[in-house]
Amino acid sequence: MKNLLFIGDVVGKAGCDFLSAKLPQIKRQYNIDITVVNAENSAQGNGVTFSSAESVIKAGADVITTGNHAFRRKDELDIYYKDYIIRPANYPEGGCVGKGICVLDMGAYSVAVVNLMGTAYLEPLDNPFTKIDSILTEIDTRNIFVDFHAEATSEKKAMGYYLAGKVTGVFGTHTHVQTADETIIDGHTAYITDAGMTGVEKSCLGVEIKPAVDRFRFHMPVRFKEAEGKCFMCGVVVSFDEKLGKSHKIQRLIIR
Repeated sequence: MKNLLFIGDVVGKAGCDFLSAKLPQIKRQYNIDITVVNAENSAQGNGVTFSSAESVIKAGADVITTGNHAFRRKDELDIYYKDYIIRPANYPEGGCVGKGICVLDMGAYSVAVVNLMGTAYLEPLDNPFTKIDSILTEIDTRNIFVDFHAEATSEKKAMGYYLAGKVTGVFGTHTHVQTADETIIDGHTAYITDAGMTGVEKSCLGVEIKPAVDRFRFHMPVRFKEAEGKCFMCGVVVSFDEKLGKSHKIQRLIIR
C-alpha cells in the first residue's frame, strides 16, 4: 500500500512559505510516497513562475499541476519544459507549450498524474471527457491520478463518476474551498470535489477581503492583492494499492 498527498491551490508567497514550513512534517506523519501540488496561483498576482515553482518543489512536491492561470506569466512559459510541471491536457495541441501528463518512475511501480480543465464557465478548451478517454489508451500504468481544475461542481462530480474504476483518484481544484464529500467511488476511485487551498485563511480565496467585497457590491474593476495573516493548508491523503491502481482510503486534511 502506498500513500499519495494532494495539496489544493497554493496562493502567493504566503501559501508557498506555509507549504515549505508544514509539508515535510506532514509527509513524515502520513508516510507519504508521492506529493502532488496545484501551484497555478503560487506566484505573486497568480500564475506560476520559476521562483514559485522552485519553492514548491523544494518544499517537497514531486509534481506541480496548474489550471486556467497556467499561461498567465507569458515571460516564463519555458517553465513547462520541466518534466515535473504540467498544464491541463485539453489545451489544443500544437499551439500550447508543455504537457498534461507526468509519469513518475518509482522503481517497482509507476504513477501517472494527469491535469485536466473543465469547460463550464471557463475557457472553451477541448472536451475533457473526450481527452481523458484518449489519454487512458496511452498510459502504461494502473496508478492514475487526475487533477480536474473546474468551476462547476456538477462537472467535477460527473468526471468523478465517469472515471470511476478507470483511474485511482480524481481531485477537483480551482474553487479554493474544500468540500466534505471525499469518498471511494465504486470501491476503486478516490474522489473529492475540491481539495481546497493553501494560503491565508481569512481571505476571499487568498486575496484581501475588501477589494473582493467591493467588486461584488459595486461591479467596478478593482485591484486584488494577496491577503496577509495566518495560513492553512488543505488537501487529501489517498492510500492505494500500487499493484492494482485501486484506492482504499481518502482522508481530508486541513493544517493550520
